[in-house]
Amino acid sequence: MSKVTHAIQDVYPDDFSHCYGCGRLNEGGHHFRTGWDREQTVTYYDPNPEQTAVPGFVYGGLLASLIDCHGTGSASLALHRKNGHEPEGDVEPPRFVTGSLEVKFLKPTPQHTTLKAVGTIEEIHPKKFKVHTDVYAGDDIVVKGEVIAVLMPNTFKA
Repeated sequence: MSKVTHAIQDVYPDDFSHCYGCGRLNEGGHHFRTGWDREQTVTYYDPNPEQTAVPGFVYGGLLASLIDCHGTGSASLALHRKNGHEPEGDVEPPRFVTGSLEVKFLKPTPQHTTLKAVGTIEEIHPKKFKVHTDVYAGDDIVVKGEVIAVLMPNTFKA
């Protein structure tokens, strides 16, 4: 499924690795993994049969979840790199939460195809990033999204 070698989610601290979309410690979650592909970010995902809207097509909520987690993971990658680090290092990356999420469904998304989310990152504030994401099924862009990702406030920490 995942073609990302060094994902930012792999180095999130255990306390913040339970997200249903990208948490590596959430046994029932999707386990989205986001990494660099040159200056863009990428997440690959193979939808499960139960993630169906109608037979043969992917449930839209899964696609929204993919864009959401890809956006916050991409923001984390961007700030981590800006701070001089990469996900394969031993420095804990910054963690982001979703400030806003916009999803535009362009085409029905076929069920038995690897999805590829590609993100373009724009810093809009030292603690806020905008991530534009295109989700591909094969060569077709099936969904476009935008996430405003906000650096996680200290009040979220246990």
